[in-house]
Amino acid sequence: MIAVEENTDVGGHAMISGGVVHLGGGTSIQKKFGIVDSADQVYLENTRPDHPMMRYNDRNIVRAFADHNVEVFDYLVKHGVKFADAQPRVMGAEGNLTARRHPTVRWSDDIKETINGSVGSGLMRALEKSARANGVEILLQHRMTSIVRKNPTSGRVLGITATNAKDNTSVNIRARRAVIACTGGSSSNLVLRTIYDSRLTEEYQVGCEPYSRQSGDAEQQGMAIGASLGSTSNQRNDSFLSLQKTAYIGCRYGYARWNPESPFFHKAGASGLSVQDYQDVILVNLLGERFYDETVSVDLYAVGGNRAVFDYFAAAMSSAVVEVNGTKKRVGGPIWAIFDREAVKREKWDPRPPFVDEANGYFFSADTLAQLAGKLARNQYQKFPMTPSALQDTVTKYNSYVDMGKDPDFNKPTPRYKIQTPPFYAAWATPILHDTYAGLRVNEKYQVIDVFGKIIPSFYCAGESAAGMTLHGLARCIVGGYIAGTNAVLEGIAD
Repeated sequence: MIAVEENTDVGGHAMISGGVVHLGGGTSIQKKFGIVDSADQVYLENTRPDHPMMRYNDRNIVRAFADHNVEVFDYLVKHGVKFADAQPRVMGAEGNLTARRHPTVRWSDDIKETINGSVGSGLMRALEKSARANGVEILLQHRMTSIVRKNPTSGRVLGITATNAKDNTSVNIRARRAVIACTGGSSSNLVLRTIYDSRLTEEYQVGCEPYSRQSGDAEQQGMAIGASLGSTSNQRNDSFLSLQKTAYIGCRYGYARWNPESPFFHKAGASGLSVQDYQDVILVNLLGERFYDETVSVDLYAVGGNRAVFDYFAAAMSSAVVEVNGTKKRVGGPIWAIFDREAVKREKWDPRPPFVDEANGYFFSADTLAQLAGKLARNQYQKFPMTPSALQDTVTKYNSYVDMGKDPDFNKPTPRYKIQTPPFYAAWATPILHDTYAGLRVNEKYQVIDVFGKIIPSFYCAGESAAGMTLHGLARCIVGGYIAGTNAVLEGIAD
């Protein structure tokens, strides 16, 4: 078996994830803690008609997923994955009512091994070690650039072409049995993500970058040979963690905090500032206007999540109205957190590198608000200049709301703090993309389906590249990969 990986190391999003695997059905850990579960229960909870995400799931895919949960859990343990001896928890926002969150154990204390000190390394390094021991060849820094089919849009899949990032040479890899496409999601791919939501223009960055890119290669190259997209309704941006209010401001990648000791930190640029109280900042669009109550958040443990946050996203992506060639346009653009020196003291921030990214234009400071607005043009996504008077007017109005004790515009609960003490700051706070919930259409064996509803022989897809489920996290990727790999071996065409 040959695995092709475009990165300099293995593991993708999973490597720098929290390492939590949502598996149920009656795992040994569930039984140890007295949690009653079954494959049927996994299936029913992940197809709930009353849940805003689960109601859209492909029921055949979920059935296959549910039936393999325990088998996959045991497989992971057999191949060296260590799970924490802790009671699994419930994640209500994901639709599940039964405790299935199984945390893994970090691989080591060596940040070069864990990439960012992440617990997900315990999963991916164990699987990498087992794969190599079982003869799997891993080609690093090779990107799959085409899928080869017997005929352009008919016949079995014969293999792939990959490009070597080091010297830009190409290599053809023949598939003796099958090709399994698992290139991650498509949220880093501007073409694909705007198929699902045309508002997702270039300014929206992607969680877990710069380590792992959600390339969309499986989807694009699959469609090039006749494959169909599936479950496209799942990629709505009122889906849990499809789009997220950034967790860290003042840095480009605000989904997870990058450790300055990480070997990828030079690409990340900064670790960011965590906002403890959104009373300490106001959020403005690229024109310097407030657009929503800053305190809105996602309650990750509430059933269905906090629905208000999706109205926040809609406002963030459409509140700015600009004039282009005499006509009005709604645009997205950067969202900036604006605050002053007193906010820095309250939050106990250090507004300097490596916590903020001044060098690349994701954090600015100035002695006046007018100067601050002028500096924002340095950011590559600030396509329209922010008028200094507009930002000053916004702050003046907000300060008056603090005096009033209420926010007539957006009902922010009792605005507390004025923004009036220099220096003033602007920190990148643009919503960030994460999960991909749509991809190539597959059946319950994770065989890829073409645009006419037919199976493409010897072509499988798994992970976030595959459509069918909106379950957040690692389990749908791992189980899908297990099913695809098993069927590729059992049903593949061996020459």
